Amino acid sequence: MTAGRLDPIDRKILAELQADGRMTNVELARRVGISAPPCLRRVRTLEDQGYIRGYHANVDTRELGFEVQVFAMVGLQSQAEADLSRFEKRCREWSLVRECHMLNGEVDFILKCVAPDLSTFQTFLTEELTAADNVASVKTSLVIRCAKDEPGVPFDVLEARLARNA
Repeated sequence: MTAGRLDPIDRKILAELQADGRMTNVELARRVGISAPPCLRRVRTLEDQGYIRGYHANVDTRELGFEVQVFAMVGLQSQAEADLSRFEKRCREWSLVRECHMLNGEVDFILKCVAPDLSTFQTFLTEELTAADNVASVKTSLVIRCAKDEPGVPFDVLEARLARNA
C-alpha cells in the first residue's frame, strides 16, 4: 500500500499516533475531527493493512545504563541472497544489535548497537560479530552524542507531496 491510497483522515490518524501513541481513542478522534467509533475502526484497519506495526515506549538508553552506542559497518565475503538472509537472521538474534540495514555501496550492512559499557561491546565485537560466518570486515564508529533521533516519517513532507500531485 502507498500513502496516496490513504485519505487525509487516515494520514492524520497516523501522524497523531506517531507523535503520541498513548492517547486514548476519544482524544485521537477529537484531534482528527471524527467520532470515536469510526476512528477506532480506522485505526484497526490501518493496523490490519500494516501501516501501524506496533506501539512502543521511547526509552532513554543512557538512563537505563546503556552508555555505549556504536554503528558497525559490516562487509561480507559473499552477497548471495542466502548469505545475506543468514546474516540478517543472525543480527535479529543479537540483543545488542538494535537496527540492521542492508546498504548499497562499499558496506553491506550498518548495525546500530547499544551496550552498557565499552567492554561489553568489545566482547560482542570480537566474539560474535567479527567471528560470524561470512563476515569479512567490520568498521565501528562510537557515537559521541545524538543531535536528533526522530522515528517514523515526516508527515508534513508527505502532505506537501500529495498536494503537489493532486
